[in-house]
Amino acid sequence: MPATGRALDLACGRGTVAVWLARRGLDVDAVDVSPVGLAAGREQAPEVHWIEADLDDGLPVAGPYDVVVCQRFRDPGLYPALADVLAPGGLLVISVLSGAGDEGGPFRAPPGELLAAFGALDVLHHEQGHGEESLVAVR
Repeated sequence: MPATGRALDLACGRGTVAVWLARRGLDVDAVDVSPVGLAAGREQAPEVHWIEADLDDGLPVAGPYDVVVCQRFRDPGLYPALADVLAPGGLLVISVLSGAGDEGGPFRAPPGELLAAFGALDVLHHEQGHGEESLVAVR
């Protein structure tokens, strides 16, 4: 994990990851649709750039980012943009609810979705099962 540079936390909720990244020296943009969640995050780390935006409308930021984190928000239409905003050597950390080891459902990714979407990156870790899929990769 880099100690300097830019980081992006998508669908950040109350900003736990964004705050963690900022406290490690990164300049953080944190995006969520909830003004309540963003306000809670802002109280913890006013230095983070808190952005209220609906990701259904696309990414409201431009890269490059040294770290991109997206946990439990799934929009396959955004996957190319997530890879595009990564700086060379940038780290992507993403997890989604998945049908892997679970009955699935309309909001769960089919097994292997993240690996298929980000397989062109250098995949450092990929895991799926128990209803989740996660991937860590470097550009």
